[in-house]
Amino acid sequence: MILDTTSAPVTFFDSTYDEAMALTREARDYLIHHNRAERAKLTPEAQMWASCETMRVTARLTQVMAWLLVQKAVHAGEITRIEAAEPRHRLAGKEICDVTGCIDEIPLQPGLMQLLERSHRLYQRVARLDSMLDRAS
Repeated sequence: MILDTTSAPVTFFDSTYDEAMALTREARDYLIHHNRAERAKLTPEAQMWASCETMRVTARLTQVMAWLLVQKAVHAGEITRIEAAEPRHRLAGKEICDVTGCIDEIPLQPGLMQLLERSHRLYQRVARLDSMLDRAS
């Protein structure tokens, strides 16, 4: 939330950035170490949906990290707030990232379900921060 230069927004931004990095690492570790074993227990249809939902987690975290890095660049003086408000620097992927997909219809792995829920909450929170750029300009 680099909308002004007081320390409270920077602290909030730093904690959001740290949370996003931790969740990204957690997702990476889950996908490398646990996903295959858990996915093998699913039906072929559920395995396909698990693959789709894994990509949704990846898309959410990629969009969030890209947006946060732009805000970090604003705070560091590398780009202006006006540049950060350009469409190419805004949070994207709403049609994929801001939906819950099939998680209510298809039983997926518990670890993936947690990552889906947490990444969705994080994406929604960053989307609210992104919408503040419209009000600030």
